[in-house]
Amino acid sequence: MNILEKFKTIKKKLLIIENIYFLIFILLIFFSDRFTKFKIINNFSENRYFINDFLNFELIWNPGVGFGLLSINNHFIYNAITGFIGIIILLLVYFFLNSKSIEKAIYSMIIGGALGNFYDRIIYKAVPDFIDLHYNNFHWFTFNFADIFITIGVILYISNDLIIKKNE
Repeated sequence: MNILEKFKTIKKKLLIIENIYFLIFILLIFFSDRFTKFKIINNFSENRYFINDFLNFELIWNPGVGFGLLSINNHFIYNAITGFIGIIILLLVYFFLNSKSIEKAIYSMIIGGALGNFYDRIIYKAVPDFIDLHYNNFHWFTFNFADIFITIGVILYISNDLIIKKNE
């Protein structure tokens, strides 16, 4: 099968009405993430805002991957990691196109969140994290709206794989 035929096959899969609904869901997650980050970046600066005893908003720029891992001041490594993340997103889209409805919903959450953070890595060279959950002096990793959907998607993916597929 040549490349042109593969693109035609992908186009047919994308135009299935069910896939269009999930693509809209991906875009909703992406633009919701963009909106929250836009508000935080433009209004919060470097200040910490106390919401209640368990939640603060504090803008932190994360040049690494999840939870600040691999935060390195080397442009080559940063770009290599960003490229690798882009490849993973493309693989997720492939899996999305070749999966069942429940799995499409799960992949949609992960893709929507991943695209939001990928956008930030490209535009800002770091991901703005701002949600700080804490109890007394114990603070969980600071995260953003996209991270919530990625985490929920991964939990649902693991649950689906361990529980639902096991019972089939």
